[in-house]
Amino acid sequence: MVDDRSVFILLTNTGTLFTKVIQGYTRAPYNHASISFNRELSELYSFGRKNPNNPLNGGFVKEDLRTGTFSKYPNTTCVIYELRVSERDIEKMKRVLQAFIRKDKKYFYNILGVLGIALKEPIEFSNSYFCSQFVAEILHRSGVRLWDKLPALVTPDDFRQSERLNLIYEGKLSEYEA
Repeated sequence: MVDDRSVFILLTNTGTLFTKVIQGYTRAPYNHASISFNRELSELYSFGRKNPNNPLNGGFVKEDLRTGTFSKYPNTTCVIYELRVSERDIEKMKRVLQAFIRKDKKYFYNILGVLGIALKEPIEFSNSYFCSQFVAEILHRSGVRLWDKLPALVTPDDFRQSERLNLIYEGKLSEYEA
């Protein structure tokens, strides 16, 4: 395609207690997913902590590598993938994202949805997502299908296993240079 563009998927492991609990179940190296429309990850979105010091207050967040939760955990490890899509796919994804941005205060973290993953049953609420569910929802609503499953059942490790994603970096997040 002449109009190929990229979206970037960041998977991280901060080493927090919450991450360790999830990792104890998943056995996956990364348990948080975010999406960006640029290689520098300056526009990075997910569902996670609204305040780096309070893991219980979660929801839709614009993440910042230098000042947000990631800055509180300097040993965060990560993997960054590039997903090639069409210009039209990018436009659709950005429209879906804008709906989240416009109503960012009304979204909550779907902690029960995380439990649904363990039960292999989607637990969904309106205006409530967990990180990988949100990233999968952006792709799904834009017509980009990486898996044959509902966004509410997508884990960060599903991104790692997808053959459509191209690895561009793995290591310490603080050492990433676009």
